[in-house]
Amino acid sequence: MLTKSLTRRSVSVQCAAIIRVRMKKAVLLLLAAALGTASVSAPVHARKGDDQGKAREQMNSGKVLSLREIEGRVVPRMRGMEYLGPEYDGNAQVYRLKFIDSGRVIFVDVDARSGSVLRQR
Repeated sequence: MLTKSLTRRSVSVQCAAIIRVRMKKAVLLLLAAALGTASVSAPVHARKGDDQGKAREQMNSGKVLSLREIEGRVVPRMRGMEYLGPEYDGNAQVYRLKFIDSGRVIFVDVDARSGSVLRQR
């Protein structure tokens, strides 16, 4: 694939020009992919922030227990397991606490209003 403007130059110069064009295209593709990934992941972070805000709002209004209270009731009962952290579903008013035991992830769903364990799997 030699262009007319490069026909009088050596093969190595021609190859270098082709490589530069391909590198520019590759860099542009990588940038486009990076921007596309950032825009796709943004709504996920927004949802998590909404649930956190919902949890805070419901706790302040006295509708649900605080995360510390929930953790204080559940974590001590999960002896020998490593606590990975919580998630909160503001619509269902349920905390999901995640634990790991011998390489297996355990989910404990807790009613945020009463602090009772709904399900463990």
